[in-house]
Amino acid sequence: MKISALPFTVTHWDLVPSTEHAGDHGMARWRTQNFGDIRVRMVEYSAGYAADHWCSKGHVILCLEGSMETRLQDGRSFTLRAGESYQVGDDGDAAHRTSTVTGAKLFIVD
Repeated sequence: MKISALPFTVTHWDLVPSTEHAGDHGMARWRTQNFGDIRVRMVEYSAGYAADHWCSKGHVILCLEGSMETRLQDGRSFTLRAGESYQVGDDGDAAHRTSTVTGAKLFIVD
């Protein structure tokens, strides 16, 4: 990731409007800011959320609260808990799909 021509910016996440995105089960609420080619999000998954698609986009994800399961298309599975992060590239070889039993709050840069 290259961050260029971005002035110093403070984001007050409580003031950013949220959008709802239904999964196969449950709901994701996104608060999104775009800075050129970089999208920064605060995402909350409801308890029982399961994504409705495989994602091939690269992300840096930090779990702030709760936990989530990320399943890779190759069969591997990882649990991300509060205070943990994962990084995956845009190259498409690690398509992933997320779900959570208890709910989760995430900070995501992609």
